[in-house]
Formats: sequence, C-alpha cells, structure tokens
Amino acid sequence: MSDKNIPSHLFKALIEREQKGMLRKLATNYPVIDFCSNDYLGFSKLGLLSKKLETLNQKQESAYGSTGSRLISGNSTFIEEAEKQIALFHHAESALIFNSGYDANLGLLSSIPQKEDLILFDELVHASIHDGMRLGLAKNYKFKHNNLESLKDLVQRHQKDFKNIYIVVESVYSMDGDTAPLIEITEFIKPFENIFLIVDEAHAIGVFGKQGRGLCNALGIEKNCFARIYTYGKAMGCHGAAIVGNNILRKYLVNFSRSFIYTTALPNHSVSAILNAYQLLIETDQKDVLQNNISYFYSKTSGIKNMIKSQSAIHCLVVGSNEKADTLEKKLAAKNIYAKAIKNPTVKEGSERLRFCIHAFNTKQETDVLIEQLLK
Repeated sequence: MSDKNIPSHLFKALIEREQKGMLRKLATNYPVIDFCSNDYLGFSKLGLLSKKLETLNQKQESAYGSTGSRLISGNSTFIEEAEKQIALFHHAESALIFNSGYDANLGLLSSIPQKEDLILFDELVHASIHDGMRLGLAKNYKFKHNNLESLKDLVQRHQKDFKNIYIVVESVYSMDGDTAPLIEITEFIKPFENIFLIVDEAHAIGVFGKQGRGLCNALGIEKNCFARIYTYGKAMGCHGAAIVGNNILRKYLVNFSRSFIYTTALPNHSVSAILNAYQLLIETDQKDVLQNNISYFYSKTSGIKNMIKSQSAIHCLVVGSNEKADTLEKKLAAKNIYAKAIKNPTVKEGSERLRFCIHAFNTKQETDVLIEQLLK
C-alpha cells in the first residue's frame, strides 16, 4: 500500500494499530438501549432541552453565527450575562465560557502555569489536560491515582524548587467513574500559600451537589479551588464549557488563553442552550431519578468480579484485553445494548474495559437485561 502524495508513516501507523486491534472507527448505527452516552440526565434524548429552546425569543436568535472571536466581533451582553449566571450558580466570582471542555483545559493549563512553576497531576486525568500541559512552559509530574501520599511526597520533594504548584485532578474520572479525595487534598494544601487546586468537574455537574452543582459543591470545597472546569457536553446535554474562579483568573484568561483568544465565539443559540440546561437542573428532578438508577445499578453489580466501584454515573467492567472488550461490546450489541469498549491506548494495557454510563432515562428492565448478559 503506497501513495506518493501521502507520507509512508501514515500507512505504517494505521496498519500497526489495526494489527493490534487498536484501530478506531466511526459508527452511526447505535443499539437502542443506551448505556454509553454522556447524556446522564436525558436533557438531549428526552427532548427536555429542545422544548425549553422552543420558547426562546426569536429576536435574540436572529444571528446564527457569532461572526468572530470574543475579542473581535463575537462578544455580546448576552454571553456576558450568561457567564454571570454561571458564576452565581457555581458560587464563584466569575466564569468564562469556552467552546468545549477540551478547549477550556487546553487554554487553562497552557497559559496559567509558568516556567518557574510545577504541575502535579493525577495519572488518570483527561487527555485535554495532558495536551494543555504539553503546550505550556511548566514542569509537570504525575502522582498515583487518588493517592494522597504520592501527592504529598511530590510536594515535599519539590515545593522549595518552584514558585507555584498547581494540583490538577478530576472530581469524577471519566474512565473509572471514581472520585478524587478532594477534602483530603484541600486540607493538605491549606498551609501552603503557593499551591493551587484545579478541578475538572466534567462528569460531576448534574450528578452531584445541590441542583447538580458538582462534587466540589457537594463536599463544600468550592472556595478552596483556584479554578473549576464545567463541561456542558455531558449531563447538560448541549455543548461548550466554562472555567469558574475569581475575577483575576477570568481577566488573565481573556488576555493569555490562546484557545479562547483565537477561536470563533459560541453563537447565541449555543449559549441559550447552556442557560436553559441550567434552568432544567433547577426545575426538574432528573438528578434524583439518575441517582436512583445509579443506586439500582450499583446494587445489582456489586457482586460482579472486576467491576470498578463507583457512586457516579460511570461504571466499568475491566476485562483485560482489547479483544475481550471488543467481543463483549459486540455480544451486548446483539442484544440491542449499547455499551462502549474502552481499549488501549486510551487506557493502560491490561485495564481494557466495558464502560457503562447510567442515565435518568434507563429503566430497571433495561438494567436487568444488561446485568443478565454480564452474569452470563
């Protein structure tokens, strides 16, 4: 296989990945019973958000595109008012909207930590955090997943060698569904004036906290965080993200975050969707329905070997190889159940798994059918 217009290493890389069973492919036909999507509250699938958006002021929606970046022509009083409402909801001084959670992490981690700073990150943080660190100037070290002693050891070894230390964690981890020891981390860093905590709440918003404010809210540690990232493509059923924190953080990001500065702003209809998703958090009981479904799934799977324990919407069955993960995904699909195989290189070799996302719209009957297949 060759083509003079295509570099040879592209062919080689694709062939090697296919031979290892690691080749990614796009799909369009999904099984009906959804244990895969991030639409935890069903705002998208159940049409709750689209019904909300039907009542929007049409004048506000007259311009489809934002026409430019926020610093050129894409800013508006509407988006700034939305950011004020987001900040108020999350008990912060300010918020800044980004086009996606990926863009938010990229912009934050590449601009805030400087050459004389250090980033300490949980080994299981999202790829967007890794990419943000790669683009930045700061040194970075990983600590063992959810291991406070590993984090403490790194702080004690390096605290005097750097001006500032940024600790980066996810409140809920996207691959395991477990939660960070946020209370313990905040207690540990209290005596240090130069250590700052960054928490990605992508998989916690809508699932934990009062009216779905997130795990930081549920644990009462919001004020102990330098920055929190809230992503809207998961439980909120729409698109975009926001970084919340103090006013200085927002002002700095507007001036130095390249993924904010050099991209077209979200259009008004996307911002409207975000605001209406927040209204749904306040007005509906979808969070309570979701929590009941999580509890039911947890109780039914507690005896299944290699099931990672989780109180979040994400639950995983570790099977140990790409081939086994693929096989189990196909067997479930044959029963019209959609659960996704998460394979190496997304997860470490030997920790390949089936990931199950629990939703407010999943019925007990659907859960029972899934459990029956897993037990087989």
